[in-house]
Amino acid sequence: MVANREQLQEILKKANQHACKQAKESGASIYYIKDNKRVREDANGNKFEIIYDATGKRHEFEYHE
Repeated sequence: MVANREQLQEILKKANQHACKQAKESGASIYYIKDNKRVREDANGNKFEIIYDATGKRHEFEYHE
């Protein structure tokens, strides 16, 4: 079966939703990039921007869209 672009986008959207649901149910965070920023979303839906300083130390700040 050959899927067209719209079908593939729908399949990827559903796969993403399923993965997010499973992560939240297990209490895991989801990591992604949005607007060129690294974001961690915890199981409660809180979002944090991840930044690494010059020494490589990781810092998290509350993310606002």
